[in-house]
Amino acid sequence: MILRVIYSFLSVAALGGLLGIGLAYASKIFAVKKDERIEELEKALPGANCGACGYAGCAAYAEAIVEENAEINLCSPGGASTIKAVAEIMGLESDVGESEKMVAQVHCRGSKATASYLFEYRGVVDCNAAHMLFEGDKECKFGCLGLGSCIKVCPTDAIYYDQEGLVRVDREKCISCEKCVEVCPTGVMQMIPYSADYIVACNSTEKGAVVRKYCKVGCIGCKICEKKSPDGGFKVENFLATIDYSQQGERVSAAKACPPKCIIPADDSLMPAEHEKKNEEKREKKAVNEKA
Repeated sequence: MILRVIYSFLSVAALGGLLGIGLAYASKIFAVKKDERIEELEKALPGANCGACGYAGCAAYAEAIVEENAEINLCSPGGASTIKAVAEIMGLESDVGESEKMVAQVHCRGSKATASYLFEYRGVVDCNAAHMLFEGDKECKFGCLGLGSCIKVCPTDAIYYDQEGLVRVDREKCISCEKCVEVCPTGVMQMIPYSADYIVACNSTEKGAVVRKYCKVGCIGCKICEKKSPDGGFKVENFLATIDYSQQGERVSAAKACPPKCIIPADDSLMPAEHEKKNEEKREKKAVNEKA
C-alpha cells in the first residue's frame, strides 16, 4: 500500500516536471518579443500618467506610438523636449522649437463677498451637476462655481482652495494636462504662459452695467487698461479685457487703474513691484538680443 502511494506520488511529480519543462520551452518558442523602443519611450515620457495624450497612461501611449503610429506630440506635460526625445527614438524628424510651458489659471475672483447668488445650491458637490440647474447658483453665468470639479481631476494636486474659499492653481505643480479646462462647465479655467505676470480675473462678456449689478470684481469693459498700459497687450472685445502675452509692455499701470481691480497678479506670491521688475528685465534682455 505504501509502495503504491510512493509510486503515485513519484508519477505525478515526474509528469508535473515534464509538463513544466514543456511549458518553459513553449514560452521561449512562442514568446512575443517586446519592442525595445517601447521601454525607451516610457523612460522618455514624464511618467505623469495624466491621460492628456488620450491614452490610459505613459506606458499605453508608448505602445501606441510604436504599434499604432500614434502622433508623437500628444504629451503636453512633457513639452518640446519630450517630443524631440520621442522623435529621436522613433527615428523621425522633429522641427519643434522650445515653447513656453502653459499653465492653468482661474479667471474669476467672484466670491460670496463680492458676487451675487440667485439661490443656495445643495446638490451634488460637482460644478457640472450644479451647472445643469440654471447654469449654477451665481447670477453671473461665466464665473467659477467653486465646487472643485477641477480639483478632483488634477493629477498633481496643483489646484486648491485659498483662505477665502476661491479656487487657485499652483503653477509650479501644474503639468499642462488641461484636464481642469476640459471639466470646467463655464470656461473660467484657461491656459496662460508660465511667465504671465497678470491675468484679467473675469470671464464675463456681458455689458459693464450688467456686470456691476452682480459682481464687484468683474470686468466692465471700460478700456482703461488699454489706455494706461498701451504696450501691455490689453484688448477689450465683447465687453471683456484680455491680455496678449506676446506683448512685453508694462501692465502695472493698468492693474492699478482698473476700477473693479480685476487685473491681478497671475502668481499670487509676487507683488506688483516684483512683476514690474521681472518685466523690465525681460525688456532689457529683448533689447540686447535685438541689438546683437
